[in-house]
Amino acid sequence: MEILRCEDIKKVFGKDAGQVTALNGISLSVEKGDFVAIVGASGSGKSTLLHILGSVDKPTCGTVTIDGVDISRLNAADAAIFRRRKVGLVYQFYNLIPTLTAEKNILMPMLLDKRKPDSEYFKMIVKTLGIEDKLESLPSQLSGGQQQRVAIARALIYRPAILFADEPTGNLDRKNSKEIIDLLKLSNRNLEQTILLITHDEKIALEADRIVTIEDGQIVSDQKRR
Repeated sequence: MEILRCEDIKKVFGKDAGQVTALNGISLSVEKGDFVAIVGASGSGKSTLLHILGSVDKPTCGTVTIDGVDISRLNAADAAIFRRRKVGLVYQFYNLIPTLTAEKNILMPMLLDKRKPDSEYFKMIVKTLGIEDKLESLPSQLSGGQQQRVAIARALIYRPAILFADEPTGNLDRKNSKEIIDLLKLSNRNLEQTILLITHDEKIALEADRIVTIEDGQIVSDQKRR
């Protein structure tokens, strides 16, 4: 089952002589349960692509469909609601609310929608991520690896159609980086979570089932590993 499809995505910044083409005709399809890594050097366009796929930004032209919805046509308000309900986002910076406990940070997407979380699913997520004993802690009381685990749990709580991870290990040491990637693989396998990982690190990309390489705003390679 196809979860994501983008067709001929282009993104242009600036005008006239200052115009820069960040993406130039990107087409991509992702199936449910896939674990895909998009790899490329700094400035290759991979983060711009993630922002467009995650409905944070709009393409100059082209279409993006997630779970049957053309998100490229949504207005800002509808895009925000769709993103909260259907798209999980994990960044290099954890973006946790410092005055809220880990548990409330995780549940924030549900609280914003005034929806009651599935308590069994919540327990399964925090157990899988190994943070059952950190739920009452504030972000300042957690290590970087623990904060990223909380951020991943928050991204998973709504059972998103797809989870986007943008350099999720960028602020972590080697040990914590491996643990976070292993946890993403675990959520992909045990929770059947579709994941699209953005990274410049080819070693991390090798953990995915499929590697898409971007150079100068274009896909130059798309290889399945398993």
